[in-house]
Amino acid sequence: MSTTIAISGKGGSGKTSVSAMIIRHLMERGVRGILAVDADPNSCLGLALGVETEITVADIREQTRDRKVGENLGEDRGRAFEYALQRAVAEAEGFDLLSMGRPEGPQCYCAINHLLRKYLDQAGRDYKFIVVDTEAGMEHLSRRTTDAVDHLLIVAEPTRVGATTARRIMDLSQSLPITVRRRAVIWNKVADPAPLDGLRGDLPVIGAIPYDQAVLDASMRGTTVFELPADSPAFAAVGDCLSALEGIRR
Repeated sequence: MSTTIAISGKGGSGKTSVSAMIIRHLMERGVRGILAVDADPNSCLGLALGVETEITVADIREQTRDRKVGENLGEDRGRAFEYALQRAVAEAEGFDLLSMGRPEGPQCYCAINHLLRKYLDQAGRDYKFIVVDTEAGMEHLSRRTTDAVDHLLIVAEPTRVGATTARRIMDLSQSLPITVRRRAVIWNKVADPAPLDGLRGDLPVIGAIPYDQAVLDASMRGTTVFELPADSPAFAAVGDCLSALEGIRR
């Protein structure tokens, strides 16, 4: 059975960097069978991991709606859709990547989303970990990715605005038509840990990631998470947060 870790947070909080570092930690711990899902319309997870996808799930969904997938007479639409999704999975060394792409338009996608969820639920059995970099609104998570999330990690900057946003995402996650087994907050870009206790309140915090110039430099240069120094304080802190999750050890 796979373990699903979904990472959320407002834009600029650093959730994509955290997602990429989680994937690198899992790989370095010898985990085999990792599916990275880029569910943010900005689609930056692939850049952080150094992998490019040729087609997104959104592209396939539009093609299916417009009958460009499975349009041949006698061809099973569901089978054609599944085949298209298999082609959308980019295989890399140590993990696979699936990019969800832009949100759906005003048309009805209910039947297509049902096929997608069915496929991803089946595909999930082939992976030990599924790591989802999602948007703050978590539209992809609620409609298309899975029916259950083991760990929802909300990345927040250590400010009043960051804490408020984390609480809103926490509340939103409780209204989604999916099962979320555990919710937790990770403070990111922490320059001074002293004010954190005042911000915490009732938030279930599992760790804090220090401000790390190496992470910022890597983002500005467009280098991947695998080029981040092994002694990076931020990378080490992400490992500590990962170890704090039940069932995930060093």
